[in-house]
Amino acid sequence: MAEKKIVNTPDAAPPGGPYSHAVVAGDFVYLAGATPHRTDGSVIEGPFLEQARATFDNLATVAAAAGADLSEAVQARVYLRDLADFQAMNGVFAEYFGDKAPVRTTIQADLPGFDIEVDAVLYHPAS
Repeated sequence: MAEKKIVNTPDAAPPGGPYSHAVVAGDFVYLAGATPHRTDGSVIEGPFLEQARATFDNLATVAAAAGADLSEAVQARVYLRDLADFQAMNGVFAEYFGDKAPVRTTIQADLPGFDIEVDAVLYHPAS
């Protein structure tokens, strides 16, 4: 079995609990849920689109810290506080994934103080 590598980066918001930003296991990178938090842990309390872009920026930052990028995503899960933001989220999702979009599940969730959270699995073959 391939060894797993824990990835944490000061360039993204600190984890909100006892978990890692990402885990690399074999050819896969598992990204923990990214949220619209700054690196100091404070929440971006702007409009939904600002929160969504900050969330995807954080996700991309963690992917880069793991040596990967979002173009390698094979699965994403999006958690929205309000499903009325679904179309706006689709637009931002397309900005970050374009024509290499992964499979996705979108779930309404009772998020604690922010409007969106996104996690992903990346396929990043070892060189």
